[in-house]
Amino acid sequence: MIGVDIGHETQHARAFDWRGVELGKVFRFENSKEGFEAFGRWVEKLKHSVGKTAVMVGSEPTGHYWFNLVPYLKESGMKLVLVNPHHVKKSKEMDDNHPSKTDRKDPKTIAKLVCEGRYNIPHIPEGVYAELRIMMELRLRVCKELNQIKNRVQRWLSIYFPEFVKVYCKIDTVSGLLVLENVPMPEDILALGAAGLNGLWRQSKIKAVGMKKATSLFEAAKSSVGCKNGGDAARLELRLLLADYRTKMEQYTQIMEEVEKLCRQVPNVEKLLEIGGIGFVTVAGFVVEVGDIRRFQSPKQIQKLAGLALRENSSGQCKGQTTISRRGRARLRAVLFQAVMPLVSKNQEFKKIHQYYTSRAKNPLKKKQSLIALSCKLIRVFYALLTKGCAYDPVKLVTDINRPVDRLAA
Repeated sequence: MIGVDIGHETQHARAFDWRGVELGKVFRFENSKEGFEAFGRWVEKLKHSVGKTAVMVGSEPTGHYWFNLVPYLKESGMKLVLVNPHHVKKSKEMDDNHPSKTDRKDPKTIAKLVCEGRYNIPHIPEGVYAELRIMMELRLRVCKELNQIKNRVQRWLSIYFPEFVKVYCKIDTVSGLLVLENVPMPEDILALGAAGLNGLWRQSKIKAVGMKKATSLFEAAKSSVGCKNGGDAARLELRLLLADYRTKMEQYTQIMEEVEKLCRQVPNVEKLLEIGGIGFVTVAGFVVEVGDIRRFQSPKQIQKLAGLALRENSSGQCKGQTTISRRGRARLRAVLFQAVMPLVSKNQEFKKIHQYYTSRAKNPLKKKQSLIALSCKLIRVFYALLTKGCAYDPVKLVTDINRPVDRLAA
């Protein structure tokens, strides 16, 4: 068992046998091809000197720095496992009863945890799953940047044209963006007039707005209390913000086209899209976090991976409140929760189940508890559709609700 403390430029490794006896000394190697080859020679030398045939390398998932080591270990036939950084932090004092943390001490702590079997085997996505993960990371980053730009535009409007948001609830409408790009300031709108605004929309072939909207915007500009100083600089600022917004929207469209193409390459993914209210964003988010679903033996494993497994808090006769563990992939938990919320309002089957959970006579759930239960239900539905390839059956989904009270009455 070899513990490796991953760093940005250099790594430190220490080797132990299954009894915890250290083999050799601390080995320091760089994060490069030459460093990895030197590490491989050191491992082979240790194997021959103590008569070992297999190697297990343990490390912490330190950011992205361990990604480069994974391909080399796989090609060299070494098994890589990951230990929880929280476990390393809590157990580092067990050997010397000292809270110090060094690059020489951490590999020993990691290796001892591996010897005790306190590790996880990482899942490295390959093929379409790796491509899809990168695409969804790009989508998340672009969405954050879009929200930042919208917030800056909202700030600009609050300073120079606060009445604009009374006419347009959303600033990213087609007609509203056209106004901000051409006549952003209230005095610009007053100079153009309501008829000029309507003509601007007609010239761009926008049919959703007309004189009524133009008149409302003109009246808002007439009574505006916005700041009038620095108008030229303010116009340039808004123009640059809207240019960034257009660019990010083009990037988002391009990313979603690629996400849709990649999603269709996943086996049986079209079965998930048959569920009303489920789109490519939810499907892609689920597949990215779970990977190849065939590696799971039960949907309960995915439930635990999402941190939705129930956590009991009891001691003796004292029974505490049961909650979800929240130990696992937070993004997977967020994807499921964000998918369930529109399902209970638009999908009739999930709406019925939600109503039953929250209004049953025995042990009714709160609304949020019901949404968590439906998230687990959605995991089971996704697991069945992806592994078995069967069609989505809304009738079976509703009849699967366990109603022991109703059966007793019957």
